[in-house]
Amino acid sequence: MSQTKQVKQLDRVIIRFAGDSGDGMQLTGDRFTQESAVFGNDLVTLPNFPAEIRAPQGTLPGVSSFQVHFADHDILTAGDRPDVLVAMNPAALKANVGDLPKGAAIIVDSHDFTKRNLDKAGYDVNPLDLLGDANDPLGDFQVHPVDLTGMTVEAVKEYGLSRKDAARAKNMFALGLLSWMYGRPTEPTTAFLENKFKKAPDILGANLTAFKAGWNFGETTETFVVRYEIKPATLPPGAYRNITGNLALSYGLIAAGVRSGLPIFLGSYPITPASDILHELSKHKSFGVTTLQAEDEIAGIGAAIGASFAGSLGVTTTSGPGIALKSEAIGLAVMTELPLLVIDVQRGGPSTGLPTKTEQADLLQAMYGRNGEAPVPIVAPQSPGDCFSAAVEAARIAITYRTPVMLLSDGYLANGSEPWLIPSLDDLPEIDPAFATGPNHVGKKSLAAQKEGVGEGEPDEFWPYLRDEETLARPWAIPGTAGLEHRIGGLEKGDGHGNISYDPANHDFMVRTRQAKVEAIAKSLPPLEVDDPSGPPGQGKAKVLVIGWGSTYGPIGAACRRVRRAGYHVAQTHLRHLNPFPADLGEILKGYDKVLVPEMNLGQLSKLLRAEYLVDAIGYNHVRGLPLKAAELAEAIGQLVGAAEGIDVDLGEHGLNPPSDHEEAPFS
Repeated sequence: MSQTKQVKQLDRVIIRFAGDSGDGMQLTGDRFTQESAVFGNDLVTLPNFPAEIRAPQGTLPGVSSFQVHFADHDILTAGDRPDVLVAMNPAALKANVGDLPKGAAIIVDSHDFTKRNLDKAGYDVNPLDLLGDANDPLGDFQVHPVDLTGMTVEAVKEYGLSRKDAARAKNMFALGLLSWMYGRPTEPTTAFLENKFKKAPDILGANLTAFKAGWNFGETTETFVVRYEIKPATLPPGAYRNITGNLALSYGLIAAGVRSGLPIFLGSYPITPASDILHELSKHKSFGVTTLQAEDEIAGIGAAIGASFAGSLGVTTTSGPGIALKSEAIGLAVMTELPLLVIDVQRGGPSTGLPTKTEQADLLQAMYGRNGEAPVPIVAPQSPGDCFSAAVEAARIAITYRTPVMLLSDGYLANGSEPWLIPSLDDLPEIDPAFATGPNHVGKKSLAAQKEGVGEGEPDEFWPYLRDEETLARPWAIPGTAGLEHRIGGLEKGDGHGNISYDPANHDFMVRTRQAKVEAIAKSLPPLEVDDPSGPPGQGKAKVLVIGWGSTYGPIGAACRRVRRAGYHVAQTHLRHLNPFPADLGEILKGYDKVLVPEMNLGQLSKLLRAEYLVDAIGYNHVRGLPLKAAELAEAIGQLVGAAEGIDVDLGEHGLNPPSDHEEAPFS
């Protein structure tokens, strides 16, 4: 007979599932996320896994984790420190326990705390043997040893699986237990398993049984006497789905094709963490999407440029190392002035670096990483769902202004997820390719005929580098269109006629024209939004402005909330367009005494702001392969507010941040 369980209300919880990279932690975390999304919580996730295909089992380098932060209100990050850690082996415990706050709950699979596994993880003594002792290393936490593996094997023995295969279902047992503990709906996971294993009835039965056994264990055991309830969040009305950044970006590319009427061509070479975009787009031939998995990075972008020349929207996806290889071809697209989307899902560098970890250190590469004066517009999404809108915006710029556009996502956005309000197609901007349809220049023959009174000087030649007065974009002519034959290639073009030109004055003029075309994009951008509750931008009580780009949006927003809850004033703005900058950015920066620029690099946006606006931008720079921590950033903002206002700032509970082993001064 089940005992009566206490139900406790919470407004948010951060859970981290951690285990060996073969333990299915990403699947477990993803299923818990989907359950929370169906329930209606706001959520943000952070998958974290090794780059090695198979690191040695049971070792610290082989630990894989998935963190999910879900709440009954609007949240911005996956959370700094987990409230609950589910550790499948000693290595998972050791690798993650340092991130936990005092009082956190730890659920460990006691079955895997063998001498062999303890040795691999670097434990001299089994920490579970010391629970409750005076020198208990886990004394600050609520530790619940549970024989997840043993109970799973016992629960699924009717299916006749080997012990090894039966034990693999322990992640579903853990998921069932956590689903019970936090009142998650079980139907999404049941439906998922039934679909995934429909051709393997024994595996399906074992996973479903393990999942239900975990739920029942939570319901009947005396180990867990409290259930927790996190109510659904109040979000703007509409249809939502949980979405990752790479999936949202893929959908954005498809939407851009629909709104422009152009076929999408993706030329790509697989690379972490961008490969999912290729995988997804390959499923959507019905939307006019063609995908080519090229033999290398250069072939991928070369094919994409060829597709744009032929009248498609060419797209190439990669990460930082691939951008280095594609740089010459990007210059070709600058010279030929063809629409092209270059998507850089950034990761840790240099060289191979940290393939599965996040970083935003490719900004200067995107700005300047080509030979010659080769300006390229840059767009950066701020959240997983925002990758959709950023892709549509990048396509708008590329098509309207006839230019390659760099879209800078990163590993955190690509693999992280959040609820996404599905937009109406009619709310997306219309994008007009405005293909050239006939001659646009009055040539010598037409002028001669006019002088002889035979004609009226009608255009009789096609000049590929005549420009739109507003956008400075050149005409886009589909090859094979009668009368629109023209030269194209990587050599410098003569103004207007487009023939090869080595004239010094023409080169200077064309270089300046291509730069002016990119700068003209700023006229089409909306005013920059500034979040300053103290008053109009630059006119309120806030003396500090925090400015960021890309995936730092969540940590910056969460940190500013902490500072404001503690009673202090701070303003925040976030850049989607990094080249050109919004037209009003300079005036906004002048309105504040101090400007803080948090980045996951060593100060790249800081350098650009200093150079462009002569502002004393202060960098807050961590390059750890992980998102910035809101609590640490809040402390830094508080210090700057104190310096700007000449006051002592104490954030109290809103700035709690135990130092890590590698804590250094964050200011640069």
